[in-house]
Amino acid sequence: MSTATKSPPIQAAAKGRGESMSVRFDRVSKSYGDTEVLRDFSIDIAAGSMVSFLGPSGCGKTTTLRILAGFEPVNGGDVIVGGESVLQLPPNQRSMGMVFQSYSLFPNLSVLDNIEYGLRIRKVDGSARRRRSEELLEICGLTEMGTRYPHQLSGGQQQRVALARALATQPKVLLLDEPLSALDASVRSSLRDEIRRVQQTLGTTTVFITHDQGEALAIADTVAVMNAGRIEQYSAPDEIYSRPATSFVARFVGSINEFAVPANWATGDRLPITSDADDVIFVRPENLSITARDDGFLQVKRQTYTGERTMIHLGRPDSETAEWSASVSSANAGALQTGTRVEAAVTADAGLRLPRAEAEGARA
Repeated sequence: MSTATKSPPIQAAAKGRGESMSVRFDRVSKSYGDTEVLRDFSIDIAAGSMVSFLGPSGCGKTTTLRILAGFEPVNGGDVIVGGESVLQLPPNQRSMGMVFQSYSLFPNLSVLDNIEYGLRIRKVDGSARRRRSEELLEICGLTEMGTRYPHQLSGGQQQRVALARALATQPKVLLLDEPLSALDASVRSSLRDEIRRVQQTLGTTTVFITHDQGEALAIADTVAVMNAGRIEQYSAPDEIYSRPATSFVARFVGSINEFAVPANWATGDRLPITSDADDVIFVRPENLSITARDDGFLQVKRQTYTGERTMIHLGRPDSETAEWSASVSSANAGALQTGTRVEAAVTADAGLRLPRAEAEGARA
């Protein structure tokens, strides 16, 4: 069975469901020596929801997960799960399930025995262990694989086993630390959807750590975009993309165009390129319309074909550099060959508009 095999129908969600808990970081600070990783870090995660922590390497997202799991102490603040502080609890008393980038399965144990391992440590009755593991085999799409060993499974299947093992003890919170990054793209997409399906089936509060933007937006109820130990924006995925709160979010998530415009510029006005503009607007490529025009202020530098859509890369006529891009239907891209002069217009309100000094200062 491959990871692309059709998922089993979702069974009664209440069956095997643990009690989900809310999670709150209350002004948490964390440093390693003189290096401050988190400062006054606060976030509220609703019980039963799935949150993606998204950010570049070194932003503090994995440290946040390790603090929640109990693997890292804090320098200040509190971590509250289900209304109670967990800072004084060791990891094995926090009721957290964890899945890592590496599968960390026991090679000498079968799939069933791997899933049951945590229950066995807790001295759960053998028949109860087997009922729980067989239930999770079905939920995680592993029904035929209980007697197999890790070396007989694909990478995606092994990660499903790791997920089932983490869920076996009915954790209050499930922690996923870049669980898909070691997999091929097609397997990642399939398993991402499986993880989301399982999470919704069981209703387990879940924290998903990733540096992959598409993954974060596709899998979670809400996304926390982190930068330098703080949250830049904490919103639903569509808000993160369409209405970024800061220039960092706009630049980090997806592709973005930046145009300098005068203070009186409004959507629908001609897009100028000027050196004495007051503001900077941030515009997604799909919200930038371009039309071939002999006196257009932009020029097509190259195209990137992606199937149904083609990305048209644009620059100033006197430069070889492409600074902007527009996403157009591939059926219309033929009229926009390299060298074509074009006029550009914004077809929707800019996702973000900032004073020019603020936008340029944030980039620095």
